[in-house]
Amino acid sequence: MPELPEVETVRRGLQPVMEGAVFERVEARRPDLRFPLPEGFAERLEGRRVESLDRRGKYLIARLSSGESLIMHLGMSGRFTIEEADRSRPGVFALAQECDPKHDHVVFEMTGPRPARITYNDPRRFGFMDIAAPDGLETCRHFKAMGPEPLGNSFSAATLKEALSGKGAPIKAALLDQGVVAGLGNIYVCEALYRAGVSPRRKAASVAGKRSDRLYGEIIAVLREAIEAGGSSLRDFAAADGALGYFQHRFDVYDREGENCRRCDKPIRRMVQGGRSTFFCPSCQR
Repeated sequence: MPELPEVETVRRGLQPVMEGAVFERVEARRPDLRFPLPEGFAERLEGRRVESLDRRGKYLIARLSSGESLIMHLGMSGRFTIEEADRSRPGVFALAQECDPKHDHVVFEMTGPRPARITYNDPRRFGFMDIAAPDGLETCRHFKAMGPEPLGNSFSAATLKEALSGKGAPIKAALLDQGVVAGLGNIYVCEALYRAGVSPRRKAASVAGKRSDRLYGEIIAVLREAIEAGGSSLRDFAAADGALGYFQHRFDVYDREGENCRRCDKPIRRMVQGGRSTFFCPSCQR
């Protein structure tokens, strides 16, 4: 599932054609994705201008001139593709697989400085779209229990320590909890824990003092590096221009089971925690 860097990469790709543009026509080719589309979906978008395109955790948020907000989640295989009148369809020369048109579920026709057609394609239909009422964005079911943005001003070494204190769960599970910090997923938690030298088995409450400070710094560093690299492309992910991410070539532990640790030269190991694979170096992470 795309994590914060991948979603931020998509946001930056969509921003030039969505911000300031108007939904001229919205075509919902089926009534549902992972969940049913909200009532009056197309009618509530058509004629509205996108005031800003933001991200919250793993969600995209288009703030509309009506005061409502369009919430979009990519799920596991969701992908947006931009087609502009004066440009060919993106992705033709990229390494990402072309989207099968039979999975084009939602189409936005945008008018503005850069008129464009934006198509949402999702073979697995684990993604979804919702519309939040004016002044109801932060209290809606998607965000009311969400923790701070790791790259925002509300996240600090002190807030991380406070969130972890008293938690008996393993640190890996605690960091995947979106109520602790927003947007982190399996890939970047594994990478941040390795960089900080923290065992994924360690109880969250015991990650304090210098350990917590190191972990805080490495969470920010790995996310920033991944965004700069355009995210990680493992199976389905590609940016809105069809480009693949490249951060997977920098993985220290994720998906490297049996390969040598870059620090100690001992094999990277894999274990299952909460139904997900955890990759780590038992020698370097304590």
